[in-house]
Amino acid sequence: QVQLEESGGGAVQAGGSLRLSCVNSGYTSVHYCMGWFRQVPGKEREGIAHIWNRGSSTNYADSVKGRFTISQDNAKNTVYLQMDSLKPEDTAMYYCAAAPSLVCWSSDRDDLKRYLGWGQGTQVSVSS
Repeated sequence: QVQLEESGGGAVQAGGSLRLSCVNSGYTSVHYCMGWFRQVPGKEREGIAHIWNRGSSTNYADSVKGRFTISQDNAKNTVYLQMDSLKPEDTAMYYCAAAPSLVCWSSDRDDLKRYLGWGQGTQVSVSS
């Protein structure tokens, strides 16, 4: 069973940094495709970063590439999203999710229906 809980959101100024954490209290994250998604009101939830293959493989959306870094601590069963050079357009609710490992190897990694469990989300607000 996948049980995820995000933390680390908050309010920052443009150019600032935040680190989000996602603890998986169910199965160990190394066996899953782990993704970070974000959503603003009125828009679809979008995938922004994924990690799989025991943390050796990652993928980023163009909108965050070079600014965000996804990583995982296998001993703590935790996935992180380091967010640097934040922009006002990064303001959103951020969610982590877990899917079978094969999802990350495919073009389905942004298909929300493929994910087995979601956290409750953590809000990130970036002011100009």
